[in-house]
Amino acid sequence: MSKRDYYEVLGVPRNAGEQDIKSAYRKLALKFHPDRNPGSKEAEDKFKEAAEAYSVLADSDKRHMYDRFGHAGLGGAATGGFDPTVFTGFEDILGGLGDIFGFGDVLGAAGARRRGGPARGADLRYDLEISFEESAKGSETAIQIPRQETCEACHGSGSAPGSKPTTCPQCQGRGQLRYQQGFFTVARTCGHCRGTGQLITKPCQTCRGAGRVQKEKKLTVRIPAGIATGQRMRLSGEGESGSGGGPPGDLYVVIHVQEHKFFQRDGNDLYAEIPVNFTTLALGGTIAIPTLDGEEPFAVPESTETGTTFRLRGRGMPDVSGRGHGDLNITVKVVTPKKLTKEQKKLLEQLASSLPKEKFEPTEAAQDDKGIFGRVKDIFG
Repeated sequence: MSKRDYYEVLGVPRNAGEQDIKSAYRKLALKFHPDRNPGSKEAEDKFKEAAEAYSVLADSDKRHMYDRFGHAGLGGAATGGFDPTVFTGFEDILGGLGDIFGFGDVLGAAGARRRGGPARGADLRYDLEISFEESAKGSETAIQIPRQETCEACHGSGSAPGSKPTTCPQCQGRGQLRYQQGFFTVARTCGHCRGTGQLITKPCQTCRGAGRVQKEKKLTVRIPAGIATGQRMRLSGEGESGSGGGPPGDLYVVIHVQEHKFFQRDGNDLYAEIPVNFTTLALGGTIAIPTLDGEEPFAVPESTETGTTFRLRGRGMPDVSGRGHGDLNITVKVVTPKKLTKEQKKLLEQLASSLPKEKFEPTEAAQDDKGIFGRVKDIFG
């Protein structure tokens, strides 16, 4: 049985942030937890399915592989059973379950250290609009990214220069207050230090004790040739700074390509219509056709019918991975002149009188409402 899409399982969009993903999972965990649904196999399966989805989407590296390659890109990393002892962020879920079942935040000492220890910075998203030509040729552009960076005055400690954080007297630096309730050891986050285990007595004046400040970073983005709308580039370490000495997050640049006035793109193939005079189609001749490298001459064969498509192999968009190019498909379409001189009219009348009279019979092409672009795809697709 095939797995459901992880974003669909949690009910979040593909661009959802970390907090949205965590919130969505927490709601599902509360709803389908086996203790609230005793004996329900369906609830148990949904609980495990939500936990598996969260274990992937909450991990930036696993999520990146899943976004690119789907379930196949995880290499079995998310196919095993759910183990709460190794599940990142499970202590947050238990906190919510404790509100329902009355056992509080059941956390181990390891959870306390994670809560007050170094934390990875948040990933950021930047939507970048580029021209069709930039997509075809590749380019470089500069962008301004607002983000949280480590405070240079206190080096991220949050304490004023010359001072250091002190150990919280309430929890003795553990970040938690632990109680014995029957068979359970219940641990709650220390409200005095908010789980950090330390108190800042003299906050840094620059960051006001936060350890990070809001800044704008100018970055140069290299756009690969052939990139398409919806594709994204990952700039490792260019997200927000981590807290407590943790590593920075990543920046994801999502591409939006402007439409071209002439070309239509489908994958790496390009499609275009070329207006041609009736005489050129009937007698043959050379016309100028646009390509990604500029206009080029093209020889139209004699007796070419309007709507005929010619394929120029390898003249389409480059593949973003560098593996060759798509094709350029040119459809010639007869253009009727708007104004004719007396001599031109006379010549056309002579031509019309010399041609045989034909009865019109609808053809398959005439009845087709797909348009030229759709018919060309059917021919070459």
